[in-house]
Amino acid sequence: MATRTTDSAAPPPSTRRTGRVKALASAIDGVTRPIFGKRGLADGAIVHHWQTIVGERFAALTAPEKLVFPTGARHGGTLHLRVAGGGIATQLQHLEPLLVERVNSYFGYQAVARLHFKQGPLNTAVEPPAPEPPPLDAREEAGLAACLDVVEDPDLKAVLESLGRSVITRSRKQRNGG
Repeated sequence: MATRTTDSAAPPPSTRRTGRVKALASAIDGVTRPIFGKRGLADGAIVHHWQTIVGERFAALTAPEKLVFPTGARHGGTLHLRVAGGGIATQLQHLEPLLVERVNSYFGYQAVARLHFKQGPLNTAVEPPAPEPPPLDAREEAGLAACLDVVEDPDLKAVLESLGRSVITRSRKQRNGG
């Protein structure tokens, strides 16, 4: 009887099919990790969390492109940022210490020593606004208003009203089969 050898017949583990459904995020991570790595952005966390790191105002004007460290070091790097316009770059140069401090506090060590600005268009995807829900009928409006009478905080009341309208609309669609 012949014995089978499996050392050359089996595909490498990374190309083997498992037959299970995987989350898209895990597949994307495998594709983007080498790209971000070439730009010094490790796993891309700085790109994904840019708004959290620098704040909404700065994130709308800038985007991280690459992080370059001195040879043999993993600190004191230069973060290259794409900036929406030249005038904004001048303003951001004055705020460089603040931005560097925010980035370093995110990393937890002195990863960035300086910033390099490059003017150009930002690659920001614009999401279309959510469609307005259909209006509620008089009975639904009265029921929602009665539920919200006990809420005194106007901000909370507005959020709960929006949520209530969404829930009522969704349940109406489910009842009508659509």
